[in-house]
Amino acid sequence: MTLRIAMAQLDMLVGDITRNTQSVIDAANKARDDEQADVVVFPELTLTGYPPEDLLLRSSLDPRIESALAKMMAEIRDIYVIVGYPRRIDGELFNCAGVIYQGELLLEYAKQKLPNFLVFDDKRYFREGQEAGIVNIKGVRVGLSICEDIWHPEPIAQAKAAGAELILNLNASPYHTEKMGEREALLHQRATEVSLPIVYVNYMGAQDELVYEGGSFAVNAKGVKIRQAPWFESGLYCVDMMVDQSQANKVEPVAGLIAPALSLEASVYQAMVLGLRDYITKNRFKGIVLGLSGGIDSALSLAVAVDAIGADRVQAVMMPYTYTSSISLHDAEEEANLLGVKYSVLPIESMVSAFTDVLAPEFEGYGKDTTEENLQARTRGVALMAISNKKGLMVLTTGNKSEMAVGYATLYGDMVGGYSVLKDVFKTLVFKLCRYRNTLGYVIPERVITRPPSAELAPDQKDEDSLPSYDILDEILRLYIEEDQSAEAILATGQFDRDTVYRVLRLVDVNEYKRRQAPTGVRITARGFGRDRRYPITNGWHIGE
Repeated sequence: MTLRIAMAQLDMLVGDITRNTQSVIDAANKARDDEQADVVVFPELTLTGYPPEDLLLRSSLDPRIESALAKMMAEIRDIYVIVGYPRRIDGELFNCAGVIYQGELLLEYAKQKLPNFLVFDDKRYFREGQEAGIVNIKGVRVGLSICEDIWHPEPIAQAKAAGAELILNLNASPYHTEKMGEREALLHQRATEVSLPIVYVNYMGAQDELVYEGGSFAVNAKGVKIRQAPWFESGLYCVDMMVDQSQANKVEPVAGLIAPALSLEASVYQAMVLGLRDYITKNRFKGIVLGLSGGIDSALSLAVAVDAIGADRVQAVMMPYTYTSSISLHDAEEEANLLGVKYSVLPIESMVSAFTDVLAPEFEGYGKDTTEENLQARTRGVALMAISNKKGLMVLTTGNKSEMAVGYATLYGDMVGGYSVLKDVFKTLVFKLCRYRNTLGYVIPERVITRPPSAELAPDQKDEDSLPSYDILDEILRLYIEEDQSAEAILATGQFDRDTVYRVLRLVDVNEYKRRQAPTGVRITARGFGRDRRYPITNGWHIGE
């Protein structure tokens, strides 16, 4: 006998339980009719979308979930549906996976391991389940688990002890650059521990800063991957199980298509595109406007914007000032033309002069400093926000992680906007991503990639006038932000001088107040600025102690 399982990695809208429920019904019917599947498995908390956060605390949650379950039981037939949702049982809220078949809720399994680190806050909302969840599907005893359960040996061992012959794992596992390799190693370990095949179904889509890349897959009892769904693509992807009732280990996955692995640059770029597309679409913005400076960060941001929502919904605005080079003007226009976006040039010299004239009495007796540089950035921010308000376009911010880490950005200037695709992308990776994007089609002028980066807020200004080289800066930042290494531990690597390390770390610490006011953006690394890293703005911690 063959048991066909459809892995449903779909893009849901957080909070829209009615629409999400209908998506489950439609996908279940499609899996049954078009794929001839016996079972369709949806990710963790599919009905609410993920992560629902404090929507879980609303009193109207319970009746909405009950209504959704009743609707699915009434409208789905002849296929086993395994779907994730929150449900209150005896006054406590649990993260559940339910099995629906022929109008009945056959089984409800509650997630046992509740993560409470980095981006996860499960213990804020849920109680831990205690029991294994085993359901008989066409003679196969199937054990259920939910996301974090698979990262611990106990829930899977408990399911095996309860008689499970196959494990289905429902996930909402967010993307970062190392995640897919971690998942494969993990499933190899769990499968070999219990000598059972495991099907891992992952969420697909983006929610605010988090991206879920799909990539659902299955391993056999030896932990060997035998089916891999594509990354960053919604859909139903089937895996077949051969069932031999005469054998002890009677369930054996049939080898199927394995989607090719993505390079680092390809996966990061697709995560940026998906994150931006979902943010614009789900929040119903008409389109995007961004400041195109002729520099590399805005160039990459513009390419992502066009790939996410199309050139017809994107406007680029060049806002030259006295220090803007002719090279920048030329390169910005060339990229706008290559990508086919609406392009405007709005000189800001008269606007800056107006601000300066009004402020002259307040500035009397003070010499020129970064205040004048910041006025340029803030004038550009005012212009972009005015266009945003008038046209209903969201301002896309273009600052990268290296800049945001050390505060190399202007509050209410180049930091204004609704979203940032580079928020978690170090400058050194920005260069690589531009090279990668040009392999898909030449859209970023070569000179934009090769010329030294500059904010062009002063004559002949270059980033490295006030910052270490990005190769050095980004590695110090990686060790401090993503690995939480101390100044002395970073120095012990022997790669950097003491003054540079202490200066960079101080810049990171004192600029927390800026990052708190920055727009949300795509999470790329395992430790991004946002939900991952929560440091107090006001504190007396000294780096050297």
